[in-house]
Amino acid sequence: MYTAIYARQSLDKKDSLSIEGQVDLCRAEAADEFKVYTDKGFSGKNTHRPSFAKLMKDVESGEVEKLVCYRLDRISRSIMDFGMIWETLNQNHVEFVSINEKFDTSTPVGRAMLYIIMVFAQLERETIAERVKDNYYQRVKKGAWPGGPAPFGFQIAQERVNGQKSLEPTPEIETVKHIFNMYAEAGTSLGKIAKALTEEGIPCARRTGWDGVSVGRILRNPAYAKATEAVYAYYKAKGAIIYNDASEFTGKFASIMIGKRTSNERKYTNMQEHLLAISSHKGMIEGEQFLTCQFRMDNNRQIKNTGKGKLTWLSGLLHCAECGYSLRVIEDKQYNRKYLSCAGRSNLHICSVVHSERIEDVEAMVESVLMKRFAKQQAFPPAETLSPKPQDKWVNELEQIENKIFNLIQALADGNDVSKQYINAAIQKLDDEKQAILSRIETVANTPSTEAIAYDFSGLDFETKKKTAAAVIKNVLCAPSGIEVKLR
Repeated sequence: MYTAIYARQSLDKKDSLSIEGQVDLCRAEAADEFKVYTDKGFSGKNTHRPSFAKLMKDVESGEVEKLVCYRLDRISRSIMDFGMIWETLNQNHVEFVSINEKFDTSTPVGRAMLYIIMVFAQLERETIAERVKDNYYQRVKKGAWPGGPAPFGFQIAQERVNGQKSLEPTPEIETVKHIFNMYAEAGTSLGKIAKALTEEGIPCARRTGWDGVSVGRILRNPAYAKATEAVYAYYKAKGAIIYNDASEFTGKFASIMIGKRTSNERKYTNMQEHLLAISSHKGMIEGEQFLTCQFRMDNNRQIKNTGKGKLTWLSGLLHCAECGYSLRVIEDKQYNRKYLSCAGRSNLHICSVVHSERIEDVEAMVESVLMKRFAKQQAFPPAETLSPKPQDKWVNELEQIENKIFNLIQALADGNDVSKQYINAAIQKLDDEKQAILSRIETVANTPSTEAIAYDFSGLDFETKKKTAAAVIKNVLCAPSGIEVKLR
């Protein structure tokens, strides 16, 4: 058995003791035989550190008799984590020594002091985190770039504005304008834009290349748009927290939005935790064009596409098991065959798998899985002709509401202070109606229809199979080595 010395340093700072310095101080407390474990560049907020994991493994195997560190927070800054570590040390009869705090864990007072120190260590970490967050938000409220990489098409300016960091355009901003121009045209999708950019050889900020996600992030970012009063009204209707008054949205500058991103917030149907503020840099995209793109993306993201393909009833559910991107079925009429094409390979050039699966074999395999699933659900009656979906009517209502909101936002530019109040109230009322309709659509879309489920799946017609599959299947992962069906 030996003494373990553990040292950790997250960053090289002038006021922090180096790993070498920590080890030197710990050697005085170590026995003749000792082993050093070091983690450089790792935070103490959790225990996900390679050398520390090796240390705890050696502790559990009975190789360590004493653990020595320079300071308690070198082990962990979390009370919960340290509690688990301390329990492991106790179970394996390992003595613990901290050079800086100088306490003996073999006595009740020493253990009490240990937990008190841990409380203050966690308090310090949480206080620092809160201070960083407050500074981040304060920089945004002052119109400064809060930190991190600049958006594609911008760089952090060398000259500061009012002592704060700002953004300035780079030559790539022309690509951003190109993207907005393309998406503003009817019939253009995010995927088509990504494919066009890839074919044109235009570099992308993401190492994986252009795809719908990278294009969508650009189109959604208000940092590109001139912050007009219509833009203010759009985000106000979405529920965003807006720091500046509507009168400050003159279109001279852009705006910055920050906030925690979750799966729902990426749909931009709810922005209560997002802060929007006028920035010190100028917008590159006209506010009207920016909003045209926002309305298009709102409709495309909020109304789910259940798959319009006519070549397979698994349309919209097929994905490549290697890269995760969607698979589409392509019909080769010359040779009278159908084959699968991976978007990750054909469009983005990031996937190396050549799909040789026959769509007929994939359908047969999925069908057998569904038949087994339905056999366990004796409550479902035989399939009947499905009634028309109520979503069709709701989608039409959504389009009408979107048109009304768009017209009202356009009217804001010409209104006076009194009329603007009424227009904003009308926009808010319409948006409430819109959210209610979207909620109904989402509820129905996530509720499997018992009408679409039958014992004899093979006897269903094409459209009923498609609806049944969409209700029951999450996705189908395809690879030459096999097929995996993931059910809801």
